[in-house]
Amino acid sequence: MRLDHVSYAAEPDGSIATAERLAARLGVDPVYGGVHPRFGTRNIILPLAHERYVEVVEVLDHPVTDKAPFGQAVRLRSEQGGGWMGWVVCVDDIREVEQRVGREAVAGNRTRPDGVTHTWRQLGVKGLIADPQLPFFVQWDEDSVHPSTDATSEVTIKQLTIGGSPDRVRDWLGMDADATSSVIDFEFVAPAGHPGLLAVTFQTPTGDVTI
Repeated sequence: MRLDHVSYAAEPDGSIATAERLAARLGVDPVYGGVHPRFGTRNIILPLAHERYVEVVEVLDHPVTDKAPFGQAVRLRSEQGGGWMGWVVCVDDIREVEQRVGREAVAGNRTRPDGVTHTWRQLGVKGLIADPQLPFFVQWDEDSVHPSTDATSEVTIKQLTIGGSPDRVRDWLGMDADATSSVIDFEFVAPAGHPGLLAVTFQTPTGDVTI
């Protein structure tokens, strides 16, 4: 189990403008990710080092958006003005998570403009909606290319600042949050309002950047 990516809901001017702002601050090139047909969303990827990435995601004007938990989560955060939506951990066998949380994973897919298709299974978005400090889980299919390979980057995630309780996250993960990475610091603070991912600090060639 390892930290895979962080999700950022598009701000009012849309995913392209949002991704370009974030990419400029980090010094990376955004990559158009494509549509998630099962979730009613689309994303843009900011590839990072260490097989990680930032996902900038927005909802589509489609009925499936309101039926899929991921679409619901994105819409909710975007209606609040956008910003950090959550963090995601990758597992080798999502069946173990299914047994622990008592729910089945759902399949996800998207196809990039160059024709490459990413496929995976994910679980835990309903937990994220109910308690935004909690990550959700993904398992990439064996024949699927990881989105971080869309481009080369020296930028890394240095720290996640989470409003919430490390004990609550430990119960959800079955391990401490910092066990999901040997190079990322996890800072838990008492939430001023709702719990959730409050900030991400990146290490870039020109210095640290906190968003």
